[in-house]
Amino acid sequence: MATRNVHLLIIDPQNDFCDLPDSERGGNTPALPVPGAHADMLRLAALIEQGGGGIAGITVSFDSHQRLDIAHPGFWRQGDGSPVSPFTQIRAANVQSGKFLPRRADALRRVIAYLEALEDAHRYFHMIWPVHCELGSWGHNAHSAVRRAYNQWEEATGDSVEKVLKGLNPWTEHFSAIRAEIPDPASPDTLANDALIKRLASAGELLIAGEAGSHCVKGTVEDLIEYRPEMTGRITLLADCISPVAGFETAQRVFIENMRSRGARIAASAEILPELRERAA
Repeated sequence: MATRNVHLLIIDPQNDFCDLPDSERGGNTPALPVPGAHADMLRLAALIEQGGGGIAGITVSFDSHQRLDIAHPGFWRQGDGSPVSPFTQIRAANVQSGKFLPRRADALRRVIAYLEALEDAHRYFHMIWPVHCELGSWGHNAHSAVRRAYNQWEEATGDSVEKVLKGLNPWTEHFSAIRAEIPDPASPDTLANDALIKRLASAGELLIAGEAGSHCVKGTVEDLIEYRPEMTGRITLLADCISPVAGFETAQRVFIENMRSRGARIAASAEILPELRERAA
């Protein structure tokens, strides 16, 4: 049993984000594979299997979307009626000019207000992603090795892994496990997750892994320390268990360096394993 309160937060370790080999796909195709994610998850699973006795708690977040979501192609059309392709960036001005429009005409004002608020937040411009992590789909499931490892931890400890669903509201992006990009007071699941913040803030040390470092890991960590800045020095980012979305490598690199400069620890899983074993002794 762990002698110190070490908590592991795993962000979105889902099939749709993993560049799985054919042998692991069962005939399925990951919707938004992050280069290096499969290897990340294997290292993370090994850490849990070999060092789980030093982990006091585990929380896993799951990106969880409807098929028709403001960040999915089916929500949109081009001004001429043609489809909008994944990886298209849409700004408020594009909608105001009629270049891109929501398929539902009655959503126009709400969409413009959302995009303006998103741009004012200066974190992300709105991106259209392939349909991913759809509820009920194979892609929504956790990477099999990670799930197997945390299931074994549950059986060994008698404690349950806490699971957090994010992204259920189709009107806002929800990269962060802490809150949606643009919270809606009428939709409690988009507001700050106070129970999650409290749980994570109670950790003596918080290990963080998952996908992707350019988006959901980044957003979660930034939001957590916005609400609980005293947590920064207790955070360890497992650098070899986190990878960026292709094309967003700079975003992850800047995020990691910013966290390092603020006092967070950046470590490889192999560095952490002996510490977990020692704490379990």
